[in-house]
Amino acid sequence: MSEQPDTRTRIVEAADALLDAGGRAAVTTRAVSAAAGVQPPTIYRLFGDMEGLLDAVASSGFDAYLASKHAMRLTDDPVEDLRTGDDLHVRFGLEHPAHYRLMYGRADPERIPEAARAARDRLTMLVSRIAAAGRLSVSVPTAVEMVQSTGRGVTLQLIGTPPHERDLGLPGRVLDAVLASITGERGEQASTSAWASGLLGALDDLGAVLSPGERALAAELLQRIADAR
Repeated sequence: MSEQPDTRTRIVEAADALLDAGGRAAVTTRAVSAAAGVQPPTIYRLFGDMEGLLDAVASSGFDAYLASKHAMRLTDDPVEDLRTGDDLHVRFGLEHPAHYRLMYGRADPERIPEAARAARDRLTMLVSRIAAAGRLSVSVPTAVEMVQSTGRGVTLQLIGTPPHERDLGLPGRVLDAVLASITGERGEQASTSAWASGLLGALDDLGAVLSPGERALAAELLQRIADAR
């Protein structure tokens, strides 16, 4: 039994190296089994099928991505910290294009690795800090969706563009547009939205003041105000 984890790790590392060197097409049963020094049935016994193995490789990619995120030091400026996180995201994609496509190009919600959820939690934390500072003019979930969807789209666009044709200033300009939308001052409505978003982020700290039912009602009302335009 003690051999199985080592065998599993060896297979994932072999598939990971093949993906890095030759893209998805290089990750075949024959190539992985040869590189890992196992028989093909071993792959299916441990992972079910090649999709299961690719799930494990994607999880490995998210683990590496998260390691770079957690190494990032937070500052007193939550907006700049979000910029730094976005830069890391794009850089990871360009340095590991095959892994990035595997991580973000498979649109099956049933196959989302736990590490992917952890990556989203990290983004939510960064956005929540902006809300807590009173600088968010939409709700935290809305801002997270906007930042995540544009970040993925821009990175995949750059990956699909020949290196000599890439506009490496594009991610920054797109993020500027998103930040203007989620934090930009737009008169009284923006100020009200920022206030509601900041209070929404602080609701969990009001357990001694509000009952669970009151917190749920307040959260629903504040979410509507934060998302109002």
